[in-house]
Amino acid sequence: MYAPREMQWISALSTRPSLEAALKEVVEQAQQGLRGKADLGLIFISSAFASEYSRLMPLLQEHLPGVAIAGCGGGGVIGMNRGGITEEIEAAPAISISLARLPGVQVKTFHIAAEALPDMDSPPDTWVQQIGVSAQEQPQFILFADPFSARITDLLQGLDYAYPGSAKVGGLASGGAMGRSAALFCNYRLYREGTVGVALSGNIVLETIVAQGCRPIGQPYRVTEGERNIVLGLEEQNISDQPIGSRRARSPLEALRDLISTLSEEDRQLAGHSLFVGVVRDEFKVKLEQGDFLIRNLLGVDPKVGAIAIGDRVRPGQRIQFHLRDARTSAEDLEMLLTRYQRAAPFNSVTNRSGALMFSCMGRGEGLYGEPNFDSRLFSRYFNNIPLSGFFCNGEIGPVGGGTFLHGYTSVFGICRQP
Repeated sequence: MYAPREMQWISALSTRPSLEAALKEVVEQAQQGLRGKADLGLIFISSAFASEYSRLMPLLQEHLPGVAIAGCGGGGVIGMNRGGITEEIEAAPAISISLARLPGVQVKTFHIAAEALPDMDSPPDTWVQQIGVSAQEQPQFILFADPFSARITDLLQGLDYAYPGSAKVGGLASGGAMGRSAALFCNYRLYREGTVGVALSGNIVLETIVAQGCRPIGQPYRVTEGERNIVLGLEEQNISDQPIGSRRARSPLEALRDLISTLSEEDRQLAGHSLFVGVVRDEFKVKLEQGDFLIRNLLGVDPKVGAIAIGDRVRPGQRIQFHLRDARTSAEDLEMLLTRYQRAAPFNSVTNRSGALMFSCMGRGEGLYGEPNFDSRLFSRYFNNIPLSGFFCNGEIGPVGGGTFLHGYTSVFGICRQP
C-alpha cells in the first residue's frame, strides 16, 4: 500500500518535434505516474528548440502550475520513455522532465547573477543570504549555470565555504551551433545568464557518483615548484629506499618523456591526444586509486624549461599523476564507481522512491562510445528501479575529495533518496 509520506520521483521523455506536443506529452506522462501534487519539477530541453526557449515557461505554467521549477537547455537530454527505458537524445528535439513529491523536504529555488556573488573574502553568512537557506538546515544543491557569465568556480567555492558537507551537483547549460544560446529556467522564468538552482533540505539525502573516465599511468609525483597553473618541478614518490629529502627532483617534461617511453604502443598513441593530469585531493591518503584525483587538462609544455601547464592552479607539495582517457577506460571507470556505490548503498532506501540525475559531458555519449545511451543504460543496469533524467553539459559540477569542482569529459550522477 502506498504511504503518503514516501518520496516519489517520475521521469518522462518526449522526442516530438513540436514544442507544444512534446511538453504536453512529458507532463501528462509524468503526472500519470505521480501520486499527488509535485513539489519539484526539473526540466531539460534540447538545443534543437533553442529558437523557442522563450515560449517554454509560459507553456509549462499552463500545464504544471504552482510547482517549484528549475532546469536548462542542453546539447542533448536524458530521460525515460513510455516503456520505462532510459534514452540519451543527442542533437535532436527532445524534452525531459522529472517530477518529485518530497514530503518533509523544504524546496528553495533561486537565481544568482554573477555581479551579485559575494566577494571571496566575505563571511559565510553573506553567501547564505544569497541562497536564503541557513547552513544549519544542511541543504543539498542542484545547480544549472550559463557557461559564459556565471563565475561558476567562485560560486562553487563560496557554497563550499558557506555549506560545508552539503552535496552540490549540476552542469553548465549547453547550446547548439547558435553559440551563446544557453537558457536557464527557474520558477517559470527564463534567464540567459548567471546560475539557477534548487536547495533541498530536510528529509532528503543527495549522494553523488563522479565518473571522470580516466586511468592513472606511471607513478605519483610531488610538485616541488609551481606558479599559478605552471608545474616547474616534480619529485618521484614511489621510491621507498630513499629518504624524502634525497629523492631526485626533475622537470615535468623529463618525467613525462620517461613515462611515455615505458607505455605500450596503444597507450603511446592515446597519450598523443588524450593525456591528462590528476591532482590528488586528499594529501593524507597514502594508497591512491581512481576517484582520488581531480582530472585536469594538460594545456601545453615549455621545452626550454621543461615545464607543463595544466587546467588548474598548483602549489608546491601537491601530488599529481598523469592519466589517459578513452572509451574503454571511461566505461570501466563508471562501472567501478557504480559497483562501489551499489555495495555501499542502503538498498532498503535506494528504491523507486529515489530519483537520479545525470549530467554528462557533450564529449561523451555516442561520440565517445560509438553507441547511444551508454552511461545511462549502465546506470540503469545497476539501479533499474530509479528514474533517471538529465542533460549533456558544457561542464559538469560534482564533488571530489571534499570539494566541489567544475569538470570536463565527466558523467556526474546525483541520487536523491530519503534518509
